[in-house]
Amino acid sequence: MDLGPDLIEKASHDHEVPAQPVKNRSCYKSCYSGARFGQQRWCMFDIILYQPEIPPNTGNIIRLCANTGARLHFVKPLGFELDDRRMRRAGLDYREYATLTIYPTWTDCLAYFAGRRMFALSARGMKRYDAARYCIGDAFLFGPESRGLPDHILHTFPAEQRLRLPMLPESRSLNLSNAVAVVVYEAWRQIGFPNGW
Repeated sequence: MDLGPDLIEKASHDHEVPAQPVKNRSCYKSCYSGARFGQQRWCMFDIILYQPEIPPNTGNIIRLCANTGARLHFVKPLGFELDDRRMRRAGLDYREYATLTIYPTWTDCLAYFAGRRMFALSARGMKRYDAARYCIGDAFLFGPESRGLPDHILHTFPAEQRLRLPMLPESRSLNLSNAVAVVVYEAWRQIGFPNGW
């Protein structure tokens, strides 16, 4: 899908290859993630960060995506520059091995994911994350650290696709990078950790 240079800013190291139809799931795509891996590998899931604010969290998520094969998407505005030293420190040298896409608006992001199944993660979610059944090609949306997903976005998702991670009753929220890691590894576990070792 070519959305044009005015719609999406892509990191210079990212490479996309055409969708590969597998088991009638048109959202199952392959990607090339850089010289470290030296070959095509399947991108099983997509992580979307809506207006992320804290550089070290994003750095940790970049590292997570590089190690799990998930693609990472940002919706502007970002609370930092992508070359922020705190983000680089948290992500170590993994940015060159992760696939990153930046969207100017939420509407642009939605257009890219049209027809894909997407889950919204929130402390106000209706369904526990481990009760969902995930498939290759699913996308997961996370809100900004200070306020979470806005209601006008969260409530566009069906109740069964508004997920939450369980916490003690007096707890307010989890760290964003921890929440992303919990969800990605549960989804990967459910499909049998393909390409994992």
